[in-house]
Amino acid sequence: MRARDLEIAIGADEPGPRNAISDVDGVLVGHSTLIEGDDVRTGVTVIVPPETPLFAGCHRLNGNGELTGLEWVRESGLLTTPIGITNTFSVGVVRDAIAARSSDEDAWSLPVVGETFDGFLNDIRAQRVTAEHVEAAFAAASAEVGEGNVGGGTGMVCHEFKGGIGTASRTVNGHVVGVLVQANYGRRHRFRVDGLPVGELIGDRVPTPEPREEWGSIIGVAATDAPLLPHQCDRLAQRIGLGVARVGGTAAHTSGDLFFAFSTANRGLDAARGEIALQMLSDGEITPFYAAVIDATEEAIVNALLAAETMTGRDGHTVHALDGELLQEALRRA
Repeated sequence: MRARDLEIAIGADEPGPRNAISDVDGVLVGHSTLIEGDDVRTGVTVIVPPETPLFAGCHRLNGNGELTGLEWVRESGLLTTPIGITNTFSVGVVRDAIAARSSDEDAWSLPVVGETFDGFLNDIRAQRVTAEHVEAAFAAASAEVGEGNVGGGTGMVCHEFKGGIGTASRTVNGHVVGVLVQANYGRRHRFRVDGLPVGELIGDRVPTPEPREEWGSIIGVAATDAPLLPHQCDRLAQRIGLGVARVGGTAAHTSGDLFFAFSTANRGLDAARGEIALQMLSDGEITPFYAAVIDATEEAIVNALLAAETMTGRDGHTVHALDGELLQEALRRA
C-alpha cells in the first residue's frame, strides 16, 4: 500500500509515472534483504545513478550518524560512486564493497554510504551484512523500487510504527525530482500527514514498541534531471529536512539526519583536460524544485510506513505496522 492508494496526495505537483526516485531517467535502486532466524533483520540498499561523476551536494540537519565520502563531495561537488544505505555497524563493509567493484586497478573511489540504527529488531553487533549482499543489491537494481521492510530499511522503526524504505517523485517545469528515504526516527504523538495530527489520533490503537527507546535517524537522497550545479544540489538536499519536519521529525540529539542530492543533467564531468560545456537552472526558477523535494520527502516517508509490515526480531521485540484504514480514519477525524 502507498499513500495514493488511500487518496493521500501531498502538494499540488504531479508525481512521475512510478512516483519514485527512479522516475529520474537512468536511476536504479536495488535491495538485499536479510531476515534470518529470530534476530537478523537488516540489509543493504543501493541507488545507482546512470553514470558518474555527477554534480552533487549534501546537508547535515543533525550529525549523530554517518554518510561517508562527503568531504570530497563538498570539495569537488561530485558524486563519483553509487550510493549505499545500510545499518550503522555495516557502513564499512558496504563502503569497501562499493570501492572494490571497479574493474580498473587504478580506480580511485570515496563511496557515499549512509546508515540508520536497526538494533531494536536486529542483532546489529553480529554484523551479518557482507560484500556478497552488496553485490546482490546491485544485481537486483531496477526502476521498480521496493518499499518498507526491504534492504537497508528492513529493521527500521519510524514514529513508533514499522519503518523502512520509501520513495516518491514530482514533475516540475518539464523536469523530475525523486526522493528516497530510509526512515528510522520519530515519536508517535508528533506524526503528521498533510499537516494533520494523525499520530495523536491513532495513539495506542497501534501498539508502540516495548521497551520504548529513542529512535533517531533518516537518510534522504534526492535525484533530479534538472541541470543543477553543486551549490544548488546542496540547497536541494537541505530542503529534504523540511519534508522530514512536516511529518514530525525534530532532528533530535540522538538523530542522524543526513541528506544528499545529485543531478543527472550535466555529463562528461571526468574529462581530463579542456573545457566542459555546462547547463545551469536559473536560481530564479529553483524554488518550485524546493517545494517538490519537500512534498516528495513527506510522501516517501508515508509510503515507507504504509508499505512496511509488522515485524518481530531480536529478543522478541515487535514493531507494528501503520494500518492504512486507521490512517484514513484519523485523516477524516482531523
